[in-house]
Amino acid sequence: MTINDLRGVLKGRVLLADDDGFEQAATAWNLTVRQPVAAVAEAADADDVAALVRYARRAGMTVTAQPSGHGASGDVEGLILLRTGLLNEVEVRAGERVARVGAGVKWGQVLAAAGPLGLTGLSGSAPGVSVTGYTLGGGVGWFSRKYGFASDSVRAIDIVDADGEPGRVTAESDPELFWALRGGGGDFAVVTALELELYPAPVLYGGRVIWPEHRTREVYDAFLEITAEAPRELSVWINRLQPPGASPMVTLDLAYLGEAAQGEDLLARIDKIEGAISDSRGVVPVADLGDITAEPTDPTPSIARGELLTGLDADAVELLLAKPVEPLINVQIRHLGGALAESGGGGGASGAVAEPYLLGLLGLGLPHAADATRAKQAEVVADLEAYISGRKPYTVLSPGDTAANSFSGNALARLREIKRARDPHNVFRANYPVLG
Repeated sequence: MTINDLRGVLKGRVLLADDDGFEQAATAWNLTVRQPVAAVAEAADADDVAALVRYARRAGMTVTAQPSGHGASGDVEGLILLRTGLLNEVEVRAGERVARVGAGVKWGQVLAAAGPLGLTGLSGSAPGVSVTGYTLGGGVGWFSRKYGFASDSVRAIDIVDADGEPGRVTAESDPELFWALRGGGGDFAVVTALELELYPAPVLYGGRVIWPEHRTREVYDAFLEITAEAPRELSVWINRLQPPGASPMVTLDLAYLGEAAQGEDLLARIDKIEGAISDSRGVVPVADLGDITAEPTDPTPSIARGELLTGLDADAVELLLAKPVEPLINVQIRHLGGALAESGGGGGASGAVAEPYLLGLLGLGLPHAADATRAKQAEVVADLEAYISGRKPYTVLSPGDTAANSFSGNALARLREIKRARDPHNVFRANYPVLG
């Protein structure tokens, strides 16, 4: 059996290294990451996924599934890259507050369907990210302080197992696999569909406020005051931005799951800071949630690094503000806490996050900038060493990290046991495998 035999297995398109379009099909969303895969298989439906897995099992090959290519690590040499973008059905059952989504569905599609019904899913900040990839890795977004990880909202999972057999996994049918899939990454099965709990969102208030750089200290002071008392319905993220070719600035990104008047009261401290360049605060339709941060929707070459912070006191702020952002584009702090800090009885592999803040460092991954970006990220982390916990959510892992960076020792051991039992021949490989 050779890789060429794969063409006769699937209804969907199969591209090999010599085929036109192979490079584009194999490209990750982050253009800095290279993916030296042996083939790209585009599944036409769930039956195609099962056929591919059976082929890989017989051929002694490994499958890595990427709906959109977000979160790719590049550790995929010689693998079959499975694209599930055609599994794009969305069904919202408003009475049950449940959405059923295919493996290729992006968050923007779910929000567009659920928002007019006064509901939302636990999405991140970017509508172009796939629901499945984001959720298998845990998923920390705007409403995580209120409801926890996106993975904990999963109610059922349609899979193809390592023998190529389709199945449906719930807390009742297979509690161990259900736990592992919710936050442990895609190392245990290929997911073809998810059923997610939706949450009431009749009104959402939020937006972005931008100030020039010289207001940074005042904005940080306001950020610390607001987050010290913020209810779980309110999420606030602060950014020191240095867009290429533009003046540096500081922003607050805000989302409040509640009435506008209450949101305005909670954020009144912001109004004391003069000189805002722009202020987009207002009622935000759920479908437009991605407009708050307006992150790029097209693939870009970037290098990201995330770290959890054990605190953010005056000394930490001094360290954060002591040096220019350049050559980075963004130094971001997200306020966590709330439900994320609690270990729910029905939670998945993500566990709890005791750390109250998440540091994000983003820079260009272009050849002329990559080394400087990584050096600056390392410098910031070294400066904040006393505040860096050393672990990080799976959903923010980046090339160079491993699954061991994300899970406690007990959780990692449990995940590895499940991996060995459910996929002893390593038919599946996640972006950050638990046995890696």
